[in-house]
Amino acid sequence: MGHPIMFDAEDPLLADLRRVCLALPDAAEKISHGRPNWYTTKVFAVYGGSVKGDHADPLLARALLFLPDRAERAALEQDRRFHVPAYYGPAGWLALPLDGGGQEVDWDEVAELVESSYRQTAGVRRVARLDELRGRPRD
Repeated sequence: MGHPIMFDAEDPLLADLRRVCLALPDAAEKISHGRPNWYTTKVFAVYGGSVKGDHADPLLARALLFLPDRAERAALEQDRRFHVPAYYGPAGWLALPLDGGGQEVDWDEVAELVESSYRQTAGVRRVARLDELRGRPRD
């Protein structure tokens, strides 16, 4: 028996996050453990998630799960908006709720977090292609 679907396919936050994630080279989407995941060879972003032990309503868990850059992790952990998501946290992932506190989503920030996670998981060739798309010189 598979995992139940734990998101609303018509969710506008999901649609916006999908556009951010699928704009990256070779990015694809799959449903894993009931949630949308974006990946190349490895997963770089997930939509959903909760704090471990909080399973109130899986459809309400509307967060970006991402793998932060090690150099930025400590600063992100100091920001009260971020939390360690259930199951992904031990692997170093963080979560940014996209619907909390009545604040509007900063999609530029979301795109930066997604891109950073992508850069850590996508491999050298894909990162080089991303740099070309961004007009960044190669190191």
